[in-house]
Amino acid sequence: MATLSDTAAPNPLQTPLALWRRLSMNQRMGLLAGLAALVALLVVSLMWGRVQSYQVLYTNLSQADGGAVIAELQKLNVPYRITDAGNVIEVASDQVYATRMKLAAQGLPKGAGVGFELLDHEPMGTSQFVERVNYQRALEGSLARTIESMSAVQSATVHLAIPKPSVFLDEQSKPSASVLLKLYPGRELGAAQVAGVVHLVASSVAGLSDKAVNVVDQDGNLLTSSSQASSGIDPGQLAYRNAIEQQYRRQIESILSPLVGSNGVRVAVSADLDFGKTETSSVIYGQGHLLSRQAQTHSSTGSAGLPEGVPGALTNQPPGGALAPFTLGSASQPLTPQQFTQIVPALKTLAPTATASSATTNYDVDQTVSHTQQPVGSIRRISVAVLVNDLPADAGPKAKPHPMSAQQLAQLRQLVEDAIGFDAKRGDQVSVVSMPFGHAGEVAQQALPWWRSPVLWGAVREGVPYLLALVFGLLIYRAVRRLGAAASEAAEEEREARAGEAAAGAGGAGGGELAPDVVKLSNTFENDAAASRDLVKQDPRRAAQVVKEWLADGQ
Repeated sequence: MATLSDTAAPNPLQTPLALWRRLSMNQRMGLLAGLAALVALLVVSLMWGRVQSYQVLYTNLSQADGGAVIAELQKLNVPYRITDAGNVIEVASDQVYATRMKLAAQGLPKGAGVGFELLDHEPMGTSQFVERVNYQRALEGSLARTIESMSAVQSATVHLAIPKPSVFLDEQSKPSASVLLKLYPGRELGAAQVAGVVHLVASSVAGLSDKAVNVVDQDGNLLTSSSQASSGIDPGQLAYRNAIEQQYRRQIESILSPLVGSNGVRVAVSADLDFGKTETSSVIYGQGHLLSRQAQTHSSTGSAGLPEGVPGALTNQPPGGALAPFTLGSASQPLTPQQFTQIVPALKTLAPTATASSATTNYDVDQTVSHTQQPVGSIRRISVAVLVNDLPADAGPKAKPHPMSAQQLAQLRQLVEDAIGFDAKRGDQVSVVSMPFGHAGEVAQQALPWWRSPVLWGAVREGVPYLLALVFGLLIYRAVRRLGAAASEAAEEEREARAGEAAAGAGGAGGGELAPDVVKLSNTFENDAAASRDLVKQDPRRAAQVVKEWLADGQ
């Protein structure tokens, strides 16, 4: 017969403890090891997803600057790490720029050399020589820092030779400069970059010319020899030419890509530019027209006021003796007034006559003055070569790619000519050819399969820890459930055994009669209570005996 203790409702808090007590030592150790592994896997997964990424803050700092930067990072509570044998200081990626600004506010890093901060605390009473030396040191350090900001330069040293100014013209000398550059391994400076360093130094010192600046690398190679050569090639002109060619190349590719595809066209442009500076001045006079005219005429009759005689020495002789006046007629018969009047015209014809005339004419003259300056870098001639891929094959098993027709090539040529502003007078040339491209380029342009996609593998790499944690957790959960089921079965068997023993004891106390039946208790309180009530109704005397035994045991 079942006892009332077997019919009591199980406590939910005592069930796991009861299960734990029923487990063997090996089962307990296995369960604890599995839980520890699950917790460790979850912690690793969370830390994997929260791994702090670092980014370079400063590189190649001096020991003094490196120690000052690390001390300031510790004050700011910024996580950092030192790599590359102490040459690189890295901080969290999300704090790089904010940390640089904070360190810059503190004046860090100060750099290996000194800058113009050397003059911030200039003491009173400093001599002129010390001021000049400090200024030169500050200028050299500032130029070195500026040059070190270039990506290919690891460190720079600038030496300036600034002569003392003199009031005598014959004793004045020009300053000079030398720059030592230490480049990163595998890096080199182009001609344009070297010219930039030269112009930077020359522009920072008064009276310093570009020819007086020498740049040397760490191996002793003179870098300014090519840029200051007498060939007359300017790196700026080469850069301008490359920019012009690239601009035309982009224009041609952008207009042909929709027709043949971005991978189906190759363009090469060669531009001949005129970098000569030409100035022309001219003066042009047009055909003038009459503006004004003045004419004057003067005539006189008689000998009065007019020179007479034959030109020569005799005309300079004094006049001869006086002659008697010329009279007409005779003394006995003088001319009457009427006769005198009649002969006057004849006498006038015999007298000498002088005539003078002058004329002045003014013309308005047209004048045109022109001054023409040709632009530097004008285009003399452009040559363009365009290579297009063959057209794709048509549908069909035996179809093959075929070249473009002459009409299609002519249309492409016309598009290219319009894009570059073709001018036949200056000798421009445009060539458009259709040929098949090599298969190596097509293989390189093919997209990767989906199972080799970097995005897919990145997602797998991030999700594998969580997936492993989930699978491991499910395995541990199933193991715990199996252990719980085994413990429940063992408890059920134990309860059945106890119920059988209680029923046998009750039967012996009641006169040795065997119980008419054995009731199997269940795990629920309602079913156990119902079974107990049925037993009490069937045999009240046996139930009373059981209660008496409980009371006797309790005392």
